[in-house]
Amino acid sequence: MTGATREAVIDSDAITANVSRLRELVGTDHTMVVVKADGYGHGAVRAARAALDGGADWLGVADIDEALALRAAGITAPVLAWLHDPFADFAPAIAESIDIGISTADQLEQVASLGVGAVPVIQFKVETGLNRNGLAPDDWERVFARAAELERRGALRVRGVFSHLSNTSPDADAAAVESFSRAVGLAGAAGLAPELRHLASTAGAVRRPEARFDLVRLGIGAYGLSPFAADDGIDLGLRPAMTLTSRVAAVRRVAAGAGVSYDHVWRADRPTTLALVPLGYADGLPRAASGQADVWIGGARHPVRGRIAMDQIVVDVGESAVEVGDRVVVFGDPAHGYPSADDWGRWSDSINYEIVTRIGPRVTRTP
Repeated sequence: MTGATREAVIDSDAITANVSRLRELVGTDHTMVVVKADGYGHGAVRAARAALDGGADWLGVADIDEALALRAAGITAPVLAWLHDPFADFAPAIAESIDIGISTADQLEQVASLGVGAVPVIQFKVETGLNRNGLAPDDWERVFARAAELERRGALRVRGVFSHLSNTSPDADAAAVESFSRAVGLAGAAGLAPELRHLASTAGAVRRPEARFDLVRLGIGAYGLSPFAADDGIDLGLRPAMTLTSRVAAVRRVAAGAGVSYDHVWRADRPTTLALVPLGYADGLPRAASGQADVWIGGARHPVRGRIAMDQIVVDVGESAVEVGDRVVVFGDPAHGYPSADDWGRWSDSINYEIVTRIGPRVTRTP
C-alpha cells in the first residue's frame, strides 16, 4: 500500500490479460471493451489503454462526455457513445471522430442537420427485448430508409447496428438474436451496408456463439469478473483487476456481551478482539452486507460485525495477533484467499458490477 487510508490497487496487466483471454475464446473480428462509469470504477483512461494493449480495437462508453475524456487523454482508438441526454450536443463528438449511437428518429435528424464539417458516423441501437433505449421495431423500416437517404446525400455514414441481450434465458436470447437479425436485414433492404453488427456483451460472447456477429462488447469480463451469478471470474480464466485495501486503524479488546456499531445488532458471544477499518458505505461498501461480509487481515479472513457505517467497519479478529497499521484486503483476487467482489455482491444481494463501480472518490486508485 501507499500512504492512502483507502486504496483501490488497479492491475492494468490483468485487464490486458483478460481482454486477450476473452478475445481468444470468442474469436470475433472486432472487440470493443466498455470503459463507461470510469472504467467500471477502475479508471477509464487506464482501463482503455490496458484493453487496447490486450487487442481490443474499439472502446465503448455510455455518454459523450466519457468519450471526449478519452480523446482528451490522447486515446485515438475508435469509440462509440450510445446513451444521450435529450438535449445532447453531438457536434464535439463528431469533431473528435466519435461514433454516435442512434436510438430515435429525432437523434438521427439532429445529427444529420449539424453541418459541422466532418461527416457524422452513426451506429443504430435497436430494441430487441430489453425495452430500454433503442429504435423501436415499428420504426425500423422508416428510419433505416431515411438514414439511407441521408447517407446518399453525404450527411452521415452508418457504420453499425447493435443491441443488447437480456441474458434472461436461452429462449429470450434466441428471440433477441432473431429480432436483431431481422433489424440487420431491414437495414440492408433499405440500402444500408453496416460493417459492424454487435449484440453480445461478456455473457453473450462467452455462452451464445450465435450472438457474436462481427464484434462483441466486453464489459465486466475485461475487469476479471464473471457476468454469471454461479461462477467467479477465475472459472473463465480471468483475474480481478481491482484490489480494495485499507489499514487497521484501531484494535480493541472487548468482553462477552459488548455491542458493536449502530443499534447493537451484534453482540460478542465471548471475549474477543475487534479491529477498526476506515472504510464504509460512503466509500462504496454496501450497508446491506452488514453481518454477512468478511475481510482479509494477517493471512486470514475475519467477519465484519455490526452495521457497516458511513466511514468504518468493525472486524472480529478473535484471538489473532492483529496490530494497528496491518493491511486489510476488503476484496481482491480469490486465488490469494481474499474475499472477492463476487462475494460482496452475494453478501449484499447485489452483483459484482455494482460493487466495483460504486467505489467512491475518497478511495485512491493506484497502479
